[in-house]
Amino acid sequence: MGLGRSRAVALVGLEGFVVEIEAYLSASVPGFTLVGLPDASLAEARDRVRAAMSSSGLRWPNRKIIVNLSPASLPKGGAAYDLAIAVAVLAGDRALREDPAHVVHLGELGLDGRLRPVRGVLPAVKAAVEAGLSRVVVPSANAAEARLVPGAEVRAADSLAQVAYAYGADIAPPAEVEPVALVVRGAERATPGDLADVVGQHEARHALEVAAAGGHHLLFVGPPGAGKTMLAARLPGILPDLAEPDAVEVTAVHSLAGSFDPHDGLLVRPPFEDPHHTATAASVVGGGSGVPRPGAASRAHRGVLLLDEAPEFAPKVLETLRQPLEHGELVLHRAAGTARYPARFQLVLAANPCPCGLAVGRGDACSCSAIQLRRYLGRLSGPLLDRVDLQLEVHAVSRAELYASEPPEPSARVAARVRAAREAAAARLAATPWRTNSEVSGRWLRESLARERGVLAPVDRAVGNNLLTMRGAQRVLRVAWTLADLEGRAAPTVEHVGRAMTLRTRGRFA
Repeated sequence: MGLGRSRAVALVGLEGFVVEIEAYLSASVPGFTLVGLPDASLAEARDRVRAAMSSSGLRWPNRKIIVNLSPASLPKGGAAYDLAIAVAVLAGDRALREDPAHVVHLGELGLDGRLRPVRGVLPAVKAAVEAGLSRVVVPSANAAEARLVPGAEVRAADSLAQVAYAYGADIAPPAEVEPVALVVRGAERATPGDLADVVGQHEARHALEVAAAGGHHLLFVGPPGAGKTMLAARLPGILPDLAEPDAVEVTAVHSLAGSFDPHDGLLVRPPFEDPHHTATAASVVGGGSGVPRPGAASRAHRGVLLLDEAPEFAPKVLETLRQPLEHGELVLHRAAGTARYPARFQLVLAANPCPCGLAVGRGDACSCSAIQLRRYLGRLSGPLLDRVDLQLEVHAVSRAELYASEPPEPSARVAARVRAAREAAAARLAATPWRTNSEVSGRWLRESLARERGVLAPVDRAVGNNLLTMRGAQRVLRVAWTLADLEGRAAPTVEHVGRAMTLRTRGRFA
């Protein structure tokens, strides 16, 4: 009889749990049993591990083998447990001189014994280090990502034979093998364009700057070709770099999603996601069989989520965004478990005014009926729009703007003002749990302006006349603080509140 142990990590959302792998070998009818709530892909580890050991020159024990994944109540899935299971079996067979019981092993095994890279190595290694297990063995293709975690002692390997030999297994020194390359999807992202490319659209450019400075959500409504998408795509370029804690969190999400290139280091620029309007709810907010995977909303965490042609998205997709817009995270419940993913993104909606897009000005060229007009923008529900701080009508560029002699302002200059405004907000909110104006609670907003009754009067009148909801009033005050920060003022004035109401209501208060 023999008992061998090793460690692995189970990821539920971005939260990692250290799993103890126990392999019990007994002198009974040969067989292999895997217990501890494995899914189908993990249950297939038996065949992968057995073939990998044989291909590596290691003897497969001719005994009854029971492998337990503890804690048994935690759902586990995927092929990342292969290496840990193989090492535990070898330890139970007394084939290793060193004890691997307190070393975390991550990696999928090929039938030839090679180690294949897996997703989610960064959050898994981070969880291991936080649990006091700093020694980690990962596939060579995941080594650069694992070494991004402070305090981790990372050992990279290309094959099971290399791992076994390092633990003192009685085998010939393993020959060099060609490591399996890490397949990175979505790592090569187009750099955001410059605002200098945008002609005219001074009001829209100002709204974009306000959105960037305060982290506010934004809606552009206008005819085709007015520059709505072009403006929205340039929002990441004027946002400041991510702070280190945010960079680690964002990188962990992209590691789990398989869209991260570890050789570039942590993701320090705000991400940008723009799903097509045919995207499903699962692809936008996350989902899939078993434990749900992160969707575009989580991949846009601390960045920008653009929904171009927003009314063309399915209503189910749009309504699922209410939770992250309000709370900054997504909680996905599935039969296999509950996963939490961060999703504090800036939502940018771009929409035409009608199906034909020509209902601008007097709308003489529009061929849509009144019912079509009402239904089209009605797909953006009131509760969703109530969570969008800035709502602006974008008009076609005029001939005078097109041939203006003064060149448009570049992104670098706007980014400097945005950075200064964010620094002012961060200093003001230093003693609070918030960092940007878009996160501040309504109670704090009113208490901070309690002495300035005249500042609150326009908002209170709008609420009393049912022109603003209480949520809408709170968001108007948030935008007013951002306008004051951009101007270097200590607090918003009545003028700032009025401009904030105009920016929220597409000019109806102008």
